[in-house]
Amino acid sequence: MRVRTLDDLRRFWDKQAHRYDHAMEWAERRFFDGTREWITERATGQVLEVAIGTGLNLPHYSKGVELTGIELSPGMLALAKRRAASLGLDVDLRLGDAQELDFEDASFDTVVCTFSLCTIPDDAKAVGEMIRVLRPGGRLLLADHVESTSAWVRGIQRVIETGSVPFQGEHFRRHPSRHVEAAGLDIEARDRFKKGLIERLVARKPAAE
Repeated sequence: MRVRTLDDLRRFWDKQAHRYDHAMEWAERRFFDGTREWITERATGQVLEVAIGTGLNLPHYSKGVELTGIELSPGMLALAKRRAASLGLDVDLRLGDAQELDFEDASFDTVVCTFSLCTIPDDAKAVGEMIRVLRPGGRLLLADHVESTSAWVRGIQRVIETGSVPFQGEHFRRHPSRHVEAAGLDIEARDRFKKGLIERLVARKPAAE
């Protein structure tokens, strides 16, 4: 089945939900190098995690944060709720579309999105929404696989996308940081590794004048 609409994408992730954690185990060991900890240890205050998936970041947040998470797939969200309950966490988890966040402007101190902008249809719009709901002076924390700095790896990514984009809605050559910079946020920290495949960054929304 081709992924053409948001409903198609939701159905795809509902079907993948029960095997997602297992599928991610290899990538976590081989590529991510503690990225979830790197991101979540920088989250403070009222935190929104966009596309929270099955809640793989939940064990890594500090106890002081007030966490809200949104997820497009009901199947994925159900597993995130189960994980939160097993950890004894009081977390507000709800269905939502990253491209149209159902929150007022300047609602959160920190916004987090890890390994999900690759599958959101309009990643630029999603980043714009994350910035909109972020308070002035707040932090945007992003991590994802992006277009490699290696020419031969980029060639492989291009070939993979001929199947992954139409059938899974997954992109391998995006650059979310470009949207962040274009929006005028200050990049406080940026890390790229594994031949540039993985990028994680901390950006701060300018404080109100």
